[in-house]
Amino acid sequence: MSDRIYNFSAGPSMLPLSVLEAAASEMTNFAGSGMSVMEMSHRSKVYLSIFEEVKESLKKALSVPDTHEILFMQGGATFQFSAVPLNLMGEDGSADYAITGNFASVAMNEAKKYGAVNIAASSEDKNHTYIPAQSEIKTSNGASYFYYCANNTIYGTEWKYIPSVSAPLVCDMSSSILSKPVDVPKFGVIFAGVQKNMAPAGMAVVIIDKALAGQELKYTPRLMSYKVAIEKDSMDNTPPCYTIYMLGLVLKWLETQGGVAGMEKLKTAKAKLLYDYLDESALFSACVPGADARSDMNVTFRAATEELDKAFVKDAAAHGFENLAGHRSVGGMRASIYNAMPEAGVAALVKFMNDFELKNK
Repeated sequence: MSDRIYNFSAGPSMLPLSVLEAAASEMTNFAGSGMSVMEMSHRSKVYLSIFEEVKESLKKALSVPDTHEILFMQGGATFQFSAVPLNLMGEDGSADYAITGNFASVAMNEAKKYGAVNIAASSEDKNHTYIPAQSEIKTSNGASYFYYCANNTIYGTEWKYIPSVSAPLVCDMSSSILSKPVDVPKFGVIFAGVQKNMAPAGMAVVIIDKALAGQELKYTPRLMSYKVAIEKDSMDNTPPCYTIYMLGLVLKWLETQGGVAGMEKLKTAKAKLLYDYLDESALFSACVPGADARSDMNVTFRAATEELDKAFVKDAAAHGFENLAGHRSVGGMRASIYNAMPEAGVAALVKFMNDFELKNK
């Protein structure tokens, strides 16, 4: 479609065009039911068939073992900043947090309401432009869990390894889930807001080791209890029905791309295309210097001056490249190249950047 732009938003982000077209074709009459998925009872036979298929498809896509349960919870990833300590910290408990960006910091401050928190690693000393090495992680004795954010959307960094610690691992994978295979058994809890790689906003996917459920603090709200969510199969109240349906369409599209293994190859190629240009450019530079910490999902960069940053963002928008301004807390630019961004979109952006550079020598 010629009227489609290249949307580099950090979230909510673009969805595959074929997914949007499939949803549009079923908008008023899903599978001959005579009604939209938006209108269905979540207890109806037709909707339960959608729900069960989506759950099974996600389990297959990420190779989720039977030891873990998939939950669909409202409130997005921010909801989980509270749910994790409420469910896992325990009475008089503590937790270790790695602070490598804004959202890990927000999650840590939320956890402090419920118990003691140890900062086991931090990149704050260099404005979150790197990821601490395994040798720099200092865990505490008796921690209930170790928490980190796999991809730091604002700063453009990404953990390229899974931390090795004795406590159960809790990981916010909002920006990177479904972009590469995940060794799920290594994690106690994985959660992800769906609005970047999975579906429209309004839900978080939680993958939890069932052995960790049932330890929630006594004042944990019912809708935040992992134990209740498991027992009720994410339906203690009306779930975000349409978002779950959209996730199902995205998972079907993902299969046509070769699954998460195929997506990993594509995202690596897209990121390389953009970083290679930045590393050779005389005008633009990547905000994260070390290749071992650069995000493949959120590429942060700057021009030579703030004035050129603003001019670039304005000119880019006029040419159909939207949402390239960096987060308000850091400035610069950010190209979020999630799963749905085609390689052609990144190539077109690189060409535009090169043209802009030639005009501003």
